[in-house]
Amino acid sequence: MKLEVKGIHKSFEEKEVLHGVSFEVESGKALGLLGRNGAGKTTTIRILMDVFHANKGEILLDGKPFDREKCSIGYLPEERGLYPKRTVTEQMIFLANLRGMNTADAKKNTEKWLKRLEVEEYAKRKLETLSKGNQQKVQLAATLVCDPDIVILDEPFSGLDPVNSQILKDVVNELIAEQKIVIFSSHQMSYVEEFCDNIAIINKGDVVLSGHLKEIKKDYGKNRLVLSAENYNLSALSEKITGEFAGMVSVMEKKKEFLVLELLGDTTKKQFMQALGGSDIDIEHFGRYEPSLNDIFVARVGNEDEPEEKEQNNRKYA
Repeated sequence: MKLEVKGIHKSFEEKEVLHGVSFEVESGKALGLLGRNGAGKTTTIRILMDVFHANKGEILLDGKPFDREKCSIGYLPEERGLYPKRTVTEQMIFLANLRGMNTADAKKNTEKWLKRLEVEEYAKRKLETLSKGNQQKVQLAATLVCDPDIVILDEPFSGLDPVNSQILKDVVNELIAEQKIVIFSSHQMSYVEEFCDNIAIINKGDVVLSGHLKEIKKDYGKNRLVLSAENYNLSALSEKITGEFAGMVSVMEKKKEFLVLELLGDTTKKQFMQALGGSDIDIEHFGRYEPSLNDIFVARVGNEDEPEEKEQNNRKYA
């Protein structure tokens, strides 16, 4: 399957909050849908869920208009919505029935997912008696109980300790391997990097960056290098580079363990390496800079006062 969101606009009263949001995701792959609080991620997801209707634009599944009634969606919202005073099994079966699953299959899938997420011992307990982490796992089980074709996970690791986080990681990888469409929204960028082939970053209602994550990283790291030295701390090394190699490189950033440098003009990596060889810098580490997704995210949406970027200025990566 291929899900395409094309040119979605959404207004509330006189205020337009989505200005032509577009992205796509295919079966067996995960899309990281990212943005600051209030950027438009939740509104986009609610349009996919048919909670809101777009003012303009379309959603296609395999090239045809997306029919919410003919495709099962499992949605794990950031704000959890299960019933605290009902038992775990009772409400999971109830929710599966609401999504069109018969009771026999609902019971079978409830048992399957409670066991897979290692919370089967709480099946007959009221949700409010469980820890926050176990409530989160039950919420995920409820999301998957109807065997959805499309899985939307909004901050799924919230409240999970490292052991339970690993269980969830394994489940997400299984969903991808089962050729589900997975849309993953989180502010924990390390998880997005782990699961997602593609990303779409929304800022103030516009998609300001989208495409294949590896290609985006390659582009952002172009003409940038990392350098650390045995005989200089970072501050001293920065002064050394700025003074001795002005015109060849500039110091872009001080990381915890190295400097990020940018090649200037027509300077090549080889030329700069040769120049370094003639200096007294005892090189500890030197190589191509690969930015983290967090670096890229901050670079694109980190400035609160940045003017809104229009769709024609968006950077797209095939």
